[in-house]
Amino acid sequence: MNSGRAPRRRPDRRLRAILPLVVVASAMTLSACGSGGKSGGGGDTNFVTNTGGISTVAAADRLPVNKIEGQTLEGEKLDIADLKGKIVVLNVWGSWCPPCRAEAPHFAKVSKETESKGVAFVGINTRDANKGPALAFEKDYGIGYPSLYDPAGKLIVSGFPKGSLNPQSIPSTIVLDREGKIAARSLMALNEEKLRKMIDPLIAEK
Repeated sequence: MNSGRAPRRRPDRRLRAILPLVVVASAMTLSACGSGGKSGGGGDTNFVTNTGGISTVAAADRLPVNKIEGQTLEGEKLDIADLKGKIVVLNVWGSWCPPCRAEAPHFAKVSKETESKGVAFVGINTRDANKGPALAFEKDYGIGYPSLYDPAGKLIVSGFPKGSLNPQSIPSTIVLDREGKIAARSLMALNEEKLRKMIDPLIAEK
């Protein structure tokens, strides 16, 4: 007997399989060259973002970074914990990333000019399948500071606690205070002026 109602159609299996992938892809859509791993964040971050796109954290609310150590592009061992007592500028970059190339001359200049003030620059090179292009990048732009080699982004994912200012795009720049705590972050390419705006307040801290 025909009830007059159209039969219920079951959702297409292909649609059901695609939807979760779409959600994941949307969640990982980030600015600049791309995601550096997990987007992180969440919780009570207690940070303020000014109009220049730089986020900062008051000294009382800062969180320390997790373990960030490994081999540099030159094959030397480097542990960020050994730099405690210095202001540390962590720059996430890749040789394939146009904004990274745009900011590189500014980082090379400021790193040399602030070294005597207790500032240490460390790169985190990611998504370069081999070291050759990254080493050429450093040579071309006169980068004199070391970069940890992190092709799969493991340090980017594990090195920053949840709820902190963590790297969410490439390039990203994170500045640590003298106690190894996260004080400032930028998720865009920086010129000299903006880079100094992240560093100078920490140099002034006592």
